Amino acid sequence: MYTWLYRIATNESLTFIEQQKRKSSVSLGDVENGLSNKLKASEHFDANKLEWKLQVAIQQLPEKQKVVFSLRYYDEMPYEEMSRVLETSEGALKASYHHDVKKIEEFILNN
Repeated sequence: MYTWLYRIATNESLTFIEQQKRKSSVSLGDVENGLSNKLKASEHFDANKLEWKLQVAIQQLPEKQKVVFSLRYYDEMPYEEMSRVLETSEGALKASYHHDVKKIEEFILNN
C-alpha cells in the first residue's frame, strides 16, 4: 500500500509540474531561482549556510533526480522499494543518486 501511494503521489506531482510548465510563461528554472533567492533574502531563515546551500543545490537538479534524491536522502527509502515506486531498475537509481550527490557536492564546494 505504501509503495502504491508513493507511486501515485510521485506521478501526480510530476504531472502537476508538467502542466504548470505548459501553462506558465515563466520557466520552472526561473521559479526555482526565485525560490533560492528568497532563501537568500529571507530574514527569518534560521538554517545554517550549509543547509541553505544544500537546498539551493537540490533545486538545481532535474525533477526526476530531485525525486530520487529526496526519496533516498530524506525518506531513507531502500533502492528496492524506490525501484518499485519509480518503475526503474535499482542500478539506474543507484547511478542517479550517485550523480545527484556529486552534483550537490560540487555545487556546495564551489559556491
